[in-house]
Amino acid sequence: MRPFKYSNPTDTTSAIGIVSANQSAKYLGGGTNIVDLMKEDVMHPTELVNVARLKYSKIEKKGDGVSIGATATNSFTANHELVRENYPLLSMAILAGASAQIRNMATNAGNLNQRTRCTYFYDVSMPCNKREPGSGCGALHGVNKNHAIFGWSEKCVATYPSDMAVALAALDAVVLVDGPNNTKRSIPFADFHRLPGEHPEIDNNLKQGEFITSIDLPANRLADKSYYLKIRERSSYAFALVSVAAALLTDGNTIKEARIALGGVAHKPWRASVAEKWLIGKQATEANFKAAAVAELKNARPLQHNKYKVGLASKAIARALEGAMQGGVYGTMEADSTNTNNN
Repeated sequence: MRPFKYSNPTDTTSAIGIVSANQSAKYLGGGTNIVDLMKEDVMHPTELVNVARLKYSKIEKKGDGVSIGATATNSFTANHELVRENYPLLSMAILAGASAQIRNMATNAGNLNQRTRCTYFYDVSMPCNKREPGSGCGALHGVNKNHAIFGWSEKCVATYPSDMAVALAALDAVVLVDGPNNTKRSIPFADFHRLPGEHPEIDNNLKQGEFITSIDLPANRLADKSYYLKIRERSSYAFALVSVAAALLTDGNTIKEARIALGGVAHKPWRASVAEKWLIGKQATEANFKAAAVAELKNARPLQHNKYKVGLASKAIARALEGAMQGGVYGTMEADSTNTNNN
């Protein structure tokens, strides 16, 4: 690990001022991602600015919705009464990610800002445009079994790893940020993370120095019919090959509203808008769930080694929608390795 300066500001203005003035400074919350990246020499900030003790850890009612603090831990958030009762989809998505020890340290803002787990990104001997712009993408024509099937570019085919963010995408969350000179912004969750395009080194649309203060959740009418499904190569502590956050609002058996977001398939949480629109006004049947999933996956662009993800994602969407109709909130599956071998 390279030498770095450690700062411990007592207020937000000071923290923002430090990071705004130093292009290579980074905020430090729980440190569950950035410290690993520093140890691997993938990232080498010259200064870490501790924000974990700043007063943004509350979870409270806000109008008809709920505000969750940026520095609240993942564990605190998942188990908070307001989240469990009103947003069970978010609670179960958080609990599906990482280990309890990591959830006890990781902050909500840190979760949104975590970087890809692409092996080419972590291996400093390999080319990676996200780590070193202009060096190439080793995964594009390399081993890309775990990589994107939506939204990738010739510059990057990595996927975004968060479970929490997949649920936030389905819930239409809003990210609130403070910036330099007392500026404030509200960023719809769909606009927070970026597709790689020509600049995969930029993960999200935060500006230099901007600091996430909270994540706002609007009123949720879909809590009773929500389900989070995560499919991974082993049954615990693994990142998703494919995950699905699904929620439905029905009138009898007729679907009035559908929310579907996918993880493990793109550079950002992927909102399955084609499937959502297809389902409106349809009966909540297994056949319709499968048809909606097929419609969504028609736009997939698999790579050489991850064609299996097309079928896997299609089946996962249908299964998650069935789970939502049954009133369940969480499911996990260990992928059959014989079906993930680029066939």
